Amino acid sequence: MSDIMRPIPFGRLMDWILTEYRAHGSVFGVTKLVRHTNGQALPIFAEKIESPYGPAAGPHTQLAQNLVAAYAAGSRFFELKTVQIMDGEELSKCVAKPCITAEDECYNCEWSTELTVPQAYDEYVKAWFACKLLARELGLGDPDGFVFNMSVGYDLAGIRSEKIDAYIEGMKDASASPVWNACMDWTLAHLDRFQKVDAAYVKAISPKVSASITESTLHGCPPDEIERIATYLITEKGLNTYVKCNPTLLGYEFARRTLDDLGFDYVAFDDHHFVEDLQWADAVPMFRRLTALTRARGLEFGVKLTNTFPVDVAAGELPSQEMYMSGRPLYPLTLSLAQRIAAEFDGGLRISYSGGADAANIRGLFDAGIWPITMATTILKPGGYQRLSQIGGELMDCGTSPFSGVDAAKVATLAEAARTGSSCRKPIKPLPDRKNGRKVPLIDCFEAPCRGGCPIEQDIPAYLMAAGAGEYEQALEIILQRNALPFITGTICPHHCADKCMRNYYEESVHIRDVKLQAARGGYDALLPRLHPKAPVPGKRVAVVGGGPAGLAAAFFLAREGIDVTVFERRQALGGIVRHVIPGFRISDEAIDRDVALCRAMGAKFALGVDVQSAEELKAQGFTHVIFATGAWKPGSAGLEYGEERGVLAFLEQAKSDPASLDLGADVVVIGGGNTAMDAARAARRIPGVEHVRLVYRRTRRYMPADEDELALALADGVEFLELLSPVGVKDGVLTCRVMELGAPDASGRRSPVATSKTRTVPASAVIAAVGEQVDGAFLAANGLTLDQKGRPVVDETMQTSVPGVFAVGDTRRGPATVVEAIADAARAAGAIVSLDLGKYAGANIGPDHQAPLAGRGDLCADCNTCGDSRCLGCATVCETCAEVCPNRANVSVAVPGKRQRQIVHVDGMCNECGNCATFCPYDSRPYRDKFTLFWSREDFDHSENEGFLPYGDGSGTCLVRLDGRVAEYDAADPACGLPADVRALIQAVRADYSYLVR
Repeated sequence: MSDIMRPIPFGRLMDWILTEYRAHGSVFGVTKLVRHTNGQALPIFAEKIESPYGPAAGPHTQLAQNLVAAYAAGSRFFELKTVQIMDGEELSKCVAKPCITAEDECYNCEWSTELTVPQAYDEYVKAWFACKLLARELGLGDPDGFVFNMSVGYDLAGIRSEKIDAYIEGMKDASASPVWNACMDWTLAHLDRFQKVDAAYVKAISPKVSASITESTLHGCPPDEIERIATYLITEKGLNTYVKCNPTLLGYEFARRTLDDLGFDYVAFDDHHFVEDLQWADAVPMFRRLTALTRARGLEFGVKLTNTFPVDVAAGELPSQEMYMSGRPLYPLTLSLAQRIAAEFDGGLRISYSGGADAANIRGLFDAGIWPITMATTILKPGGYQRLSQIGGELMDCGTSPFSGVDAAKVATLAEAARTGSSCRKPIKPLPDRKNGRKVPLIDCFEAPCRGGCPIEQDIPAYLMAAGAGEYEQALEIILQRNALPFITGTICPHHCADKCMRNYYEESVHIRDVKLQAARGGYDALLPRLHPKAPVPGKRVAVVGGGPAGLAAAFFLAREGIDVTVFERRQALGGIVRHVIPGFRISDEAIDRDVALCRAMGAKFALGVDVQSAEELKAQGFTHVIFATGAWKPGSAGLEYGEERGVLAFLEQAKSDPASLDLGADVVVIGGGNTAMDAARAARRIPGVEHVRLVYRRTRRYMPADEDELALALADGVEFLELLSPVGVKDGVLTCRVMELGAPDASGRRSPVATSKTRTVPASAVIAAVGEQVDGAFLAANGLTLDQKGRPVVDETMQTSVPGVFAVGDTRRGPATVVEAIADAARAAGAIVSLDLGKYAGANIGPDHQAPLAGRGDLCADCNTCGDSRCLGCATVCETCAEVCPNRANVSVAVPGKRQRQIVHVDGMCNECGNCATFCPYDSRPYRDKFTLFWSREDFDHSENEGFLPYGDGSGTCLVRLDGRVAEYDAADPACGLPADVRALIQAVRADYSYLVR
């Protein structure tokens, strides 16, 4: 029953807050508490707010602990989650779970509180009372410096119902309610728990919880119904009123064009909401009438911009048919609507804002006269509520002036920047998979995702910390333990480690590759003289055929361990594809030479200009093992029906060694969409006489295999991308292509191209085919190696081929691949020949304490180029992402004696299975199902399959435990109880040091 939230009684709530704060300095996991001491506050609704921001109606304003956490993080305006006549179990059955996914833009399929309305009322009153107490006790600010704003929907009949009416009246004055009395009674009975709160202060707490309301209506609500609701709230309830507007007011064409231009063309929606929703022509006079109505009664009126944006579930994002989009793509839409309203009303109509606001843009909104500002998406991402703390600092000096109007010119400038700038633009390619493909462990789940994204599992946090301290020699030593080619990989590695970096959920990944190169350059001169191999290993001689990255790496690892190893290279220079093919504007010969020097320092020997034909001849010379690292130099073919094409490797090699000898003409066409195609296109742009370089690909650029940054560099160099074209043939300077269209997505989400009957011609004085270079299968077969269907050698997990003692690594066994994949193969092959110690620095990935990583949690970086490696979140030391992103605080980090890292406990009674933690967990898991769970009742325990425990309330160590599907009773206080030591230690830590978690 983990999807059923169990409200926490006020006494337990306050015990949790006070105990946690005094023991750990945090409030519901929020360590960055914001304190307002400058006396500034903005007047609103005859009340005041010390800062004009807070959580929007949604997952962060549903439970008391959510509101308290947001208050601790600096929020002072709270838009409470919407209540309606359908509530509780009836509503919960209508909400598909999981109901939130916020990996980039956010989608949800929930709309109002899952509690009953009376329960929601109790939560809001408890939170109000708790925040009043904490304002004084923790010195967070003026106890009267925050505002609760109600939200109700969805039709007038429901709002007039006894249930909703009681809610509204109770929020206007809670003094007669049982929950108010319970809060008052507990506090007065426990004044000894406070240092700054006395009885007089408690009795003076105002029971007037809310004097304002936001009207939220469903899509398709008629305009006269919207106005009737607002009129009722103003005239009969006497409330300051905001009317929530839908982005559909902008019109279908504008919304579609805006999202398409920003790269959100895959977001699916039609025009039916735009036709059925409130129209601009109806909205403007209605807002004028409602403004006059409130003014006549001394109340305030405004519009809330905006509701979430309804779109279709097109790729299984959520288990529903329709979902609601928010976050980054909603920001330009909402600002565009604000621009239109500000212009129409000359800035006189107040705008309450919610739609993609975060630390990067909130100051601009406030300076334009738009406030209060509420947020949901940004605090659903890693950092969670602590993202609000940075905003608190940004808006600390908010002043004391009342609302004086919206600056229409400033809003127009913000809107234009949002629609045309880069901040709201979707990357060219789909987001990479951030998961590591493994199930999260029950205990000790902390790891650095970046390491899992690296084929050689480099000790990235360790060398980031060393480089950050200026210890480049140490950083390079750490790198070399697993990476034989730090200069090459520091320059051209596709750095898929960065794909997994948790910093992607803030702004962009840590610049891991750049730090590696910085460490290599900074530590090289000092470390090189200290490098030496281990004592010679007798009885083993290894020949490596091929002096490219794979061969160099194999030689490096083997020589370091004392193996006699010789690299045979048919050319006169080492480096393979990197040296001879990859353009000099991407990597210098000096970088390659330095990696070769590191290999030589380890004792590897090199025989240049030697063309080895067989492993047998090498074994005849006394070599015990042979490693083939000959690469994939055989050209692929674009399959033209007529005309000639150039092989990409031959072209790139000539372009690098003798560009003046190339005569390509004015119009060059490159066929392909991979990184090599991008190299070829960029190199062609630099050849004299070339005026146009066009890249032809049968899919769109979104589905090109090239890395995002390589695509961007090609575009920046002026390469023209011709998408959805399949080449047929070239004749008389013209390439004829078949026009393609994208079909339905396959299982991976990639849309296959489908041919049409149309053709298109492209000027082509030269055609370069960059389409799948191949391995020389004939050479390998002649050596007796078994090949697969693609002509590549069949190898085991150690890279050994079908011939004993003969190995194949890198492009030789994979086909065209990356340098770091070549290093991974080389390490495996070397490890099969001699024992390798690759894990020497694994422990150094974990920092000395968890405070340093926590210091950067939640803070967005305004300029990632200046923040450097300081943005590293230290995931191997402190992950806790599932705890950060949980709106309800249902995942809690616990310090366990004997453990370097804090452990995660999932609190079942606080979880509604929204699924947000599953989105961001680095593992392919759902923490709300897969982490060790604390249960509050036998009923919940029995209705769950989670592994976890139910403590008995008798004060002993006895508890009911489910492990591996087996349920048994244990006395966790007894070391010999039979529980695994780690599990027992976790249970005991919860009971001894986090007793407030136990109900």
